[in-house]
Amino acid sequence: MFLPIGDDNSRVRTTPVVMFAIVGINCFFWYLQLTLGETFTYGYAATPYEITSGEDLVNGSRIVENGRSIAIPHAPGPTPLLLTLLTAMFMHGSWMHIIGNMVYLVIFGDQIEDLLGHARFLLFYLACGFAATAAHIIAAPSSTIPSLGASGAIAGVLGAYLLRFSGNRVRVLVFRHITYMPAYLVLGGWFLLQLVGQVGVAAGEATGVAYMAHIGGFIAGLLLVLLFAPRRRYT
Repeated sequence: MFLPIGDDNSRVRTTPVVMFAIVGINCFFWYLQLTLGETFTYGYAATPYEITSGEDLVNGSRIVENGRSIAIPHAPGPTPLLLTLLTAMFMHGSWMHIIGNMVYLVIFGDQIEDLLGHARFLLFYLACGFAATAAHIIAAPSSTIPSLGASGAIAGVLGAYLLRFSGNRVRVLVFRHITYMPAYLVLGGWFLLQLVGQVGVAAGEATGVAYMAHIGGFIAGLLLVLLFAPRRRYT
């Protein structure tokens, strides 16, 4: 098992102000979740069934998983419900969820913001997040399980990084040792894990992870970086 903890930033020429602002917004939404409780979290998460049907689920629902009936809480959401596609992008399910996502964003996001520029990076990030949620909804349009997290948008950043900075050295923690690995191994390995996870979900394995959102965001990042930055800035 390995965990990225840094990369080579020697060629970054600008301060990633948008990336830091996104981190701040995620932290603010996490504060709202902690203070306002589950009513806010379940109301402003993105639920596929609500998006596809236009019905705001407010009384809860039940799903059958491995022969067991499981209650899914719900709460009134914003008007229009499509706003949850945006709000869910800045919400998280646990301390480890938000910390892990922000670590990945800080490590890899500055290079992409420097490549694209501030305004285009913001548009790129949001577009990847929407694409990730769309992929998740298309894969499970009738699901009543709320979905939330910055993972899909950050997966887009990872996809762009893999395409534009595949040879960059990434510091990784391997058990208790720190070593360096090329970005294509770190990010390629991460994407492979998402594919394996989605195969498990398709086979009926319950994980609680929206692998399809990660896959959709990653692929969106690969494609959109070609649109936003058709040429790599560095030589």
